[in-house]
Amino acid sequence: MTTLEEADVGIYSYISQLPGFRGVLKQRYSDFIVNEVDSDGNVVHLTCLDAPQENVEEKQMIKEKEDSVQKEKNYTSEIELFRALAGDSDAESLKAFVNQITSGVESDVSPIVLSPDSDKSHRTAVHNFFKEHFKFLVTDTLDGPDDTSKCIRVRLCSGGQHSNGRNSRKRKDRNDKPFDSRGSNDWPEHVGKFLRFHLYKENKDTQEALGLIGKMLGIQLCFWQQRSFGFAGTKDKRSVSTQRVTIFKQHAKRLAALNDRLIGIKVGDFCHVDEELVLGRLLGNRFTITLRGVVADSEDTIKAAVDALGKKGFINYYGLQRFGSGSVPTHLIGATLLRGEWKTAVGMILDPREGEREAIWKAREYYKESGDIDGTLRQLPRHLVAERAILQCLKKCPGNYLQALKAIPRTLRMMYVHSYQSYLWNHAASMRLQKHGIDHVVIGDLVYNKGGSTGMPTEAVNIEFEVDSCNEAFDSSHLNEITESTLPKEQDNNVKAVNAEDLQSGGYTIADVTLPLPGSRVLYPTNDIAQVYHDLAKKDSINLAECVHNVKEFSITSMTGGYRQVFQKPIDFEWELLQYTDGNVPLAETDLDAIAKKKPAHNVKEEGFTDSSQLKICSVDYEKQSMNSKDEKIQTCNSEAENGKEMGLSEGDSLHICDAQKPQMALKLGFTLPASCYATMAIRELLKTSTSVAFHKTLNQ
Repeated sequence: MTTLEEADVGIYSYISQLPGFRGVLKQRYSDFIVNEVDSDGNVVHLTCLDAPQENVEEKQMIKEKEDSVQKEKNYTSEIELFRALAGDSDAESLKAFVNQITSGVESDVSPIVLSPDSDKSHRTAVHNFFKEHFKFLVTDTLDGPDDTSKCIRVRLCSGGQHSNGRNSRKRKDRNDKPFDSRGSNDWPEHVGKFLRFHLYKENKDTQEALGLIGKMLGIQLCFWQQRSFGFAGTKDKRSVSTQRVTIFKQHAKRLAALNDRLIGIKVGDFCHVDEELVLGRLLGNRFTITLRGVVADSEDTIKAAVDALGKKGFINYYGLQRFGSGSVPTHLIGATLLRGEWKTAVGMILDPREGEREAIWKAREYYKESGDIDGTLRQLPRHLVAERAILQCLKKCPGNYLQALKAIPRTLRMMYVHSYQSYLWNHAASMRLQKHGIDHVVIGDLVYNKGGSTGMPTEAVNIEFEVDSCNEAFDSSHLNEITESTLPKEQDNNVKAVNAEDLQSGGYTIADVTLPLPGSRVLYPTNDIAQVYHDLAKKDSINLAECVHNVKEFSITSMTGGYRQVFQKPIDFEWELLQYTDGNVPLAETDLDAIAKKKPAHNVKEEGFTDSSQLKICSVDYEKQSMNSKDEKIQTCNSEAENGKEMGLSEGDSLHICDAQKPQMALKLGFTLPASCYATMAIRELLKTSTSVAFHKTLNQ
């Protein structure tokens, strides 16, 4: 399989039978704008690039004064307490060390190393003692003289100002490098340890952007160990997006200073918080999507399709992004894992793939022919995390394919099995529509139990984020971030199968219908849709009720499962129909555009296009009002450049000027979706065409 089609993963039904129309998705990355919606329901925007006038420095000065007072006091009682804890030898060393510091010769003070200690609990007590009684000192642990012991090193808390060991790889060689590798070791107690900021990026995925920021800050990062950065979800690469990020123990001024050096990335809206962001801590995303090159039988066709999307919504499919961007779909690898075919799964991940860049294909081919792991690793790009993890494990444990698969970071390796669950769900959703339509609930449908005591059912695998699928390789940084949540026992009582009494009462509508993601604790519909799951799995030689191996993480019977609503309506839905003559002119305002508007107009460039705020013809909130098409008129955006005048293009956009281009139509959409939904599936319902990257590249050409 070289190109994954929607039908291959169960995407083949629509809600409405209205005709679609042509439109190009993501012709320019600025045509796809994503703003995160935080856990409080606020849409995240970048509004300020400057560091706030924090009182961090003031508090730091207070702390330094407190430390100075501490240093000037007599520490006789503290040293005697330490003597009881660590013995005479270490107590005398500490006494001499403290006396040297309080004498005022801090710059020449050398660290002391305490006696070797093989008792970890005792070492912990020593560390805690210094934290409580000597706050101007810091401790870390070094290797001892033998394999069973460690030594505690004590030194003056210098904040790393005299560091000359920044490039040392081993802790014992770091010299004066800050002890906490995630940030400053000298942090005011009154300031939250996490700096939260808004990350704005253009045509870059989240991991790439954070990697660049981390590199500039001197922070070592890898895909599966984001110790320094926290974020709620990944965003599309081919887009303009804004999201929240937290970083451990950093000052806003340091990050704000990066804005002048970063290209296609900006950071701002800084504040210090006590907790870091974790995957899934968001309500959803706000999308502003511009479809260019719109061609339809008539404007009425477009308006009818948009109206139907706002009122009826779309099928809540897992989009193509869920199944990877390589020529080997992730759900096929997932099926192989569920069957326990470890060697085959490793081959599917490592073998050459059609359509990949030549360098990557050659590296894969080299390994298949030679088996040379070291030589292959030298050729494989570092972003191929799964492949590199497998090879490094096989180097240590030749032939242990299961162990090699487990070497893949958990977030990434679980993607394969979750992808197969999504594959079954998509097919079940399509069959539900084909067999029973969209107008009524039928007996046996699963619905949210309105008489239950808990809230709406959520997915056990509940975190999905729009990602770009244009990479030819199975790039881990472009995959959805997945976390597993526990399906509470109450959930079993929160979903029920519709019976005759429910139909008669009319208490449930088609919007209440849910379908399960296969697992050990989910209910299946009691009608013919349940068989869809089992029949499809059987074709892949998989039994959803039994497991052929004892590896729990690759077994559906050991997975909790979850539920997902079949239909989803766009929230706060708005749309605009525009005309334009230059395809290089942005038709939607980004956060960076909004910031630029607020700045003083120094040397303002003349622009040959109308501001996007003047282009709106129809903004519809379907919860409050209906559309009156008779009163609507299209305002034209004349984007031809006047002779000799410059155009205000976004950074990274190409410049193309043509004095007499034929006007084209664009449709700009604005809506919010929960975190588990794909905006591309809403676009699919609107256009009645494929959302595959290859299809829209063809339209663009």
